[in-house]
Amino acid sequence: MKLLGNLLAVLLVMAAMLFIPAGSVNYWQAWVFLATYAISSLVITLYLMRKDPALLARRKRGGPTAEKETTQKIIMSFASLAFIGLLIVPALDHRFAWSQMSPYSALAGDLIFLLGWVAIFFVFKENTFASATIELAPDQRVISTGPYALVRHPMYAGGLVMLLGIPITLGSWWGLLVIAALVPALIWRLLDEERFLARNLPGYREYLKKLRYRLIPMIW
Repeated sequence: MKLLGNLLAVLLVMAAMLFIPAGSVNYWQAWVFLATYAISSLVITLYLMRKDPALLARRKRGGPTAEKETTQKIIMSFASLAFIGLLIVPALDHRFAWSQMSPYSALAGDLIFLLGWVAIFFVFKENTFASATIELAPDQRVISTGPYALVRHPMYAGGLVMLLGIPITLGSWWGLLVIAALVPALIWRLLDEERFLARNLPGYREYLKKLRYRLIPMIW
């Protein structure tokens, strides 16, 4: 029940960051986005509660204060601010009509958002060590199967797709500019994570040599 309460609290905060800057609750794109977020988050939470409670516990500890390294605290602080901007900028765009987007494009954004969630679900299914912070579990091992056979960081790849869908589903082209601010933080984080794992996780250096692509197969 505590987890469900936390999810409800997150939804209320997100709703405030959308409807207050928008100056109105007459913002159907925001309602659809919140419903999509709530349902997808609930499905994954219930799945982990039943199938992998250890991973669920790892995922609860997230954010700047949960990180142990100063570098990661900085990165996650910046990423958190950028995520807030990813909601507020589209809300302001809705209020002041900075850009125009068709309803079909906004609904396509929901599909992009869900595609990112599906990718993250397969990461959770494959890797019980997918913590919300950069850390090493006592029994952790290198995962090189499933999505990890395609790219080194499928969690970040799925997260980037999910984040890309947010401003689109909120009906804002201007919101996409916030993604440009998020990408450097994401790349900084994954490079720092690779260095950490190469130092501390046996077999990870060999995995880096075997798989060249970090986020996009055949590209980078």
